[in-house]
Amino acid sequence: MMSPITIGIIVVVVAIIIYFIAAYNRFVVLKNRIDNAWAQIDVQLKRRFDLIPNLIETVKGYAKHEKKVFTEVTAARTAMMSATTLPEKAKANAQLSSTLKSLFAVAEDYPKLQANQNFMMLQEELSGTESKIAYARQAYNDSVLSNNNGVQMFPGSVVANMFGFKQREFFKTDEVEKAPVKVKFE
Repeated sequence: MMSPITIGIIVVVVAIIIYFIAAYNRFVVLKNRIDNAWAQIDVQLKRRFDLIPNLIETVKGYAKHEKKVFTEVTAARTAMMSATTLPEKAKANAQLSSTLKSLFAVAEDYPKLQANQNFMMLQEELSGTESKIAYARQAYNDSVLSNNNGVQMFPGSVVANMFGFKQREFFKTDEVEKAPVKVKFE
């Protein structure tokens, strides 16, 4: 028959093993949530990427002399698709958002364009996509927060270090996007 001390040691060892398994599985779930959230951001960025050429072509028909804006939007679109790391994508996203604002500012000077059904539909789709991107960013950052808390807090930090789980980077907004919006009524 086993002594109470031996039984106690076995119970403690089993509890520690169960904790490590649960903690490891939690980190796997968090990693998968982050990867999924990033994939959702990518899906929406691709959707926006696909909408932009149609939008540019629609505006070009009305604003033929606005070549600088079209070139900037196209360059920003290219930079967005060639970005591979999170900081590169965040920077390219900010650049693309800024150039799209310029494109819509140009469109405001053309009342017939504003009334064009195709333009209105594209603008509405792009607006919806921007909302989905914002939601996907929030989901991504929420998942990163949970992961980073687990990686930093004891005893999860022990498991994270043992199995190589690391802190992940938040999807941050560029300083340009944080600037106050200037509205002019003329």
